[in-house]
Amino acid sequence: MRLFERSREANTLAKAFDACSAGIGQFVIITGGPGSGKSELVHDTLRTVGEVGATVLLATALPSRTEQPLSIFRQLLRDAEVSCATLEQLASTHPGWYQGNTRGKGANAEQDRPDSVSDRAVALAADAATAALLELADERPLVIAVDDAHLMDDDSLSALLSLLHRIRKKRILVVCVSWEQSGIRGPIVHRQLIRQPHERVRVAPLTEDGVSALLSQHAGRPVPRETSDAYHRATGGNPMLVHALLDDSTRFGSEPGSPVASSAYRQAVLSCLGGTSPAHTHICAAIAMLGDFASARAVALVTGEPLTTALEAVSVLNSVGLLANYDFRHPAAADAVLHELPDKDLARLNAEAARLLYQAGAPERDVAALLLAADRVVPPWGAKVLRGAADHALGADNVRESMSYLRLALRDHTDEHDRHRLLAALGRAAWRVNPAAAEASLAQLRRAVFDDCLEADDAATVLRHMMWQGEDSEQVARAIGALSGPARSGEDNQSIAEVEFIRQWFYGVPGVRHPGGHSVGDGADTDGPDGGPEIREPGLLGLSPKLAQLIAGASDEVVAAVVQSLQGLQLDRMKPELVAMSLLAIAHTDRTATAAEVCETLLAYVERRKATTWHALLTAVRAEIALLQGDIETAEAKSAQALDMMHTRGWGVLIGLPLGTAVFANTALGRHDRAAELLERELPDAVFRTVFGVQYLRARGHHYLATDRAFAGLSDFETCGRLMRDANAELHKGIPWRVDLAEANLRIGRTKTAREWAQAQVEVGGSRPSSRARGVALRLLAQMSRPNMRTSLLHEAIDLLRASGDRRELAVAFSDLSATHYELGDYARARLVARHAGQVEAAGPVESPAGGSAVGSRLIALEHLGLPEEPGTAMLLTDAECRVAGLAALGYSNREISRRIHVTMSTVEQHLTRVYRKLKVASRADLPSKMLEHRIPTLSDHFSSGGTSASALSGG
Repeated sequence: MRLFERSREANTLAKAFDACSAGIGQFVIITGGPGSGKSELVHDTLRTVGEVGATVLLATALPSRTEQPLSIFRQLLRDAEVSCATLEQLASTHPGWYQGNTRGKGANAEQDRPDSVSDRAVALAADAATAALLELADERPLVIAVDDAHLMDDDSLSALLSLLHRIRKKRILVVCVSWEQSGIRGPIVHRQLIRQPHERVRVAPLTEDGVSALLSQHAGRPVPRETSDAYHRATGGNPMLVHALLDDSTRFGSEPGSPVASSAYRQAVLSCLGGTSPAHTHICAAIAMLGDFASARAVALVTGEPLTTALEAVSVLNSVGLLANYDFRHPAAADAVLHELPDKDLARLNAEAARLLYQAGAPERDVAALLLAADRVVPPWGAKVLRGAADHALGADNVRESMSYLRLALRDHTDEHDRHRLLAALGRAAWRVNPAAAEASLAQLRRAVFDDCLEADDAATVLRHMMWQGEDSEQVARAIGALSGPARSGEDNQSIAEVEFIRQWFYGVPGVRHPGGHSVGDGADTDGPDGGPEIREPGLLGLSPKLAQLIAGASDEVVAAVVQSLQGLQLDRMKPELVAMSLLAIAHTDRTATAAEVCETLLAYVERRKATTWHALLTAVRAEIALLQGDIETAEAKSAQALDMMHTRGWGVLIGLPLGTAVFANTALGRHDRAAELLERELPDAVFRTVFGVQYLRARGHHYLATDRAFAGLSDFETCGRLMRDANAELHKGIPWRVDLAEANLRIGRTKTAREWAQAQVEVGGSRPSSRARGVALRLLAQMSRPNMRTSLLHEAIDLLRASGDRRELAVAFSDLSATHYELGDYARARLVARHAGQVEAAGPVESPAGGSAVGSRLIALEHLGLPEEPGTAMLLTDAECRVAGLAALGYSNREISRRIHVTMSTVEQHLTRVYRKLKVASRADLPSKMLEHRIPTLSDHFSSGGTSASALSGG
């Protein structure tokens, strides 16, 4: 192997050999830390002198042979193939000294030096061995090398010193490779050697240039300076570490890139430590544990070693290239050291390091990490530190780490109250990533809930999880009733009121009442100022009261307040059920685009926070919002994504939300096989005691209708009706199960029943009935009406569906209107409406969060239609004129147009006068045919619904 930056050292050895060859005995001591390249330098020298005719002998001292007398000389003579009768006799008469790695211990320990006869025998053998070596130098120069000389046994050292006294006029060169800082024995041997006349060769680490040359030689070309500097920083120039890091980094190619530490580097680190004392290894491990808190005094306290030993070890570890002051040059070195320690020693050091850091006021997370590594809870402060660290880790999105701290704190904790708090915290942490995993902790607290032994927030966590998993609703209701009331503190009532609010409005279960009539989270006791229900939540704070107001009656101010709360989402302060409810409530107030935009923002946030449960639930909500928008492809993709994020057990009863949406979407897309496959999934029975079960049954019913199983669909819809009558009555207006029954009855020919159910849906009251449900109901009523009665119903349905943002249902209503005009013989208007229906379906979501100008939207629509942009025809009319003309062509009266676009009757008449003049329209009945003739698009009405101001329209 080629040596780098060792020319001066090699030159010193060459001069010593020249003097030796001239008959002047030489002694050279080579020093340097483990891995510095001392042995490579010696082997290179031995090869060189051997090539010029010198006799070369090599022996290596080993820790296992420090108790074997003359072990070095036995190796030298064996290497020279010279027999020494006295030495062989010594080995035969004292076999216990030379059996394996006994170090003089074990069964033969009594033979190590039993009497003075043995001492005389060793002395005679030493003299004989020395004489045998001196004789070898008579024929040609003799070079003797002893590697790791600091480990040689005492008898070998004495014999070597005797030999050095006798080589002054001999052609003998003795080279000892030693390290004065190696453990306890190293300095003792080294001091004996340096008393002799010698040349010193110090082998230093490689410089930056040396490392660069080594890497370039390996690559066959110069490497970038930043690459070689990175290797030098990671190794301190230690050649062994550089080579190991290079081996790991070029395992799959010869090109040295950024240093990558793997098995070769770890073995090299341990090899470097193997050349030091055990105390150095423990000190190195303590430095790894203490991290930024490491100092000589701290290390000494943790390991129990004297301060001087700690200082010496730090100096050694720096010279070896493992440390830069108290920092590891590469984190893999710290890992290698810690993994090599016996478990018992590792646990003891970690516990002592934790104690030291705690006393020094270190952050709880640093102390807890050491307690976790020690697998101990140091009393009396250990459990408190672990709980604090768990909260901090959860706030940093390290859920597994948080759970590890809590489990350790629980293991040795006997106080019941503290155990309850820890179990609840563990359940909350697990719930963030897998609700099913929270079961193991929270199930242990159910009895404590009913015994009123828990803090209110912990009891709320247990009850919410019971509802999530579909546990006995009546049991939950009894617990809510028992845990709330005037005698409780405001904070306690807040926690329980939120649970009841979630129970009523998220799961759709009727409210809980005390025997005296007091209600918990009362849902709809009195009428509000707008005639709708007044949601009274006496204990609610934060998002919940705003959400209650939104459910009671949506104004722009209330929606803005809810959106503002959602935008300040904090995972540890909000409940996922409340956030999901808020988004769905916004969507059901005809603000689907707002709900979609906020939901997308929250999805990005929870994905960044690695909150799997939140991510899955919000993805399912986003799918439902897309379904309400008529964006079927997005609904299908998002619902499939949500289902993949958690298994059925993790979803609990909420599985009905993404599964129902997925079935709805696949049915609408005509993917009936996929929908049937989804319906094969087994669901918990408890799903059907919640609103999510109703949505699932509705989806299944529509799948049955689409696959010609109308009676099966009717059965599911009837079941929905029964379930909804037992649920929170206010949810009826958002779930159009009556429309479903109307459609199913119409399909099987029960027109009268179908009309009754559709009319019932239209008459659903409340503060803000669902525009979408009413619109679909009116469309069905139109289907069951005479042609001359349909147009007014369909116009009203179109207005409602446009407001709801559901472009798919809007396109269906336009299609029905077109068919009606055709049936009435108004073919031009039928063609115009049909074209409009196609444009609605192809144009994307009705309400676009991104906005955009009406002119730009019209041009996009023209591209979809394949119509040319001709200033002489399509651009004859302004946007406002197009919109007014379009509504007039669809059959709206001037008064209806005025009310829809919020302008005066006079403005409408002025627009129509200009339209008639530009298109040469003789009467209103000719308007549809003229618009078709001139290819006038009417899409501006669609794109600017609710977004174009009256002033813009009147400006023409």
